[in-house]
Amino acid sequence: MTGDMKERNSLSSYRFVAVMLAQFIIQVILLPAAIAVGHGDKAVGFEKVMLIFAITGVLCFLVTFFTTRERIVPAVTQKTPIAEDLKDLLNNRPWIIMLVLTVLVFITLALKGGMNIYFFRYYLTENSQVAFLENVGFPSWIKQLSEIFGAEAFSEFSQSNSAPYATSSIINASSTIAMIVGIFFSKPLADKFGKRNIFASFLCLSALCLLSIYVISNESVTAVFVIQTLHGLLYGVTIPLLWAMIADVADYSEWKNNRRATAIIFSAMIFGLKVGLSVGGAISTWMLSIFGYDADALQQTESAINGIKLLVSVIPGGLFIAGATLLLGYMIDKKMELTIEADLKERRK
Repeated sequence: MTGDMKERNSLSSYRFVAVMLAQFIIQVILLPAAIAVGHGDKAVGFEKVMLIFAITGVLCFLVTFFTTRERIVPAVTQKTPIAEDLKDLLNNRPWIIMLVLTVLVFITLALKGGMNIYFFRYYLTENSQVAFLENVGFPSWIKQLSEIFGAEAFSEFSQSNSAPYATSSIINASSTIAMIVGIFFSKPLADKFGKRNIFASFLCLSALCLLSIYVISNESVTAVFVIQTLHGLLYGVTIPLLWAMIADVADYSEWKNNRRATAIIFSAMIFGLKVGLSVGGAISTWMLSIFGYDADALQQTESAINGIKLLVSVIPGGLFIAGATLLLGYMIDKKMELTIEADLKERRK
């Protein structure tokens, strides 16, 4: 949409503020909406709510397709045989690094997203979570919301074993809000120091937050809340940069090869994203089995609980650090960004 790298930082930031707001809204309303629409029957409620989401999603895709105009397009005379595109990709070191980084980041997100509820359910004590919920006024929130949407919509949170789910929801919501705040810092930091440096630095800082979760006691729910919120803030800075950097990789390919290959570069990154989510989900279930997790057990073994802790802290933190380390070989720094942008602007005249 633009050849200006600062504009890309801005566009990507706006996009992900909207993404995170949508994510926050869905986290808050999905379950109550499903129960309310289904009149207490979650299966019926989810069917109806997902139908609404599906229709809305298709309409949004159509609006995007018909209203978005690409402003940076290949020359009319450019020939784009797939063999040449693939050859360019394999000789494009920044692309290879970003592909591997994308896989690692989304493995981490799949691990965190899938394992968090296990951490709250089996590691943190229920009494400490109940006390945390009372301290933040959660019971009164539920009472007020029940008066608006009906008691059925929030009945899940009034059951005796609901504390882990309620605590997890609050902490996830706080982390999401912090991510939105972090996104606002992304553009000014990237404009000043370059996307590569900011991405690597904040990926490492957010990894340190994840690693620290491992040493938190099972009664320190407030500490988990603070660390997860701080992690969200730090990781939020990196969120828009990944896709802006992929656009820079497309520019680098054009600058180096005199041929533009935006579509195959982005589609390959989407492939990496899907691989990361799939592998992350597979790793979590595989490693739970290795650590001895038993879904039918009321109390998990020490080995299983330690495995759960590793899967929400040390392992995703280590993957983030590995991704940041990869960026040491990513040569598109702030200086090269400006060089590529100026050279391509001159060529496109």
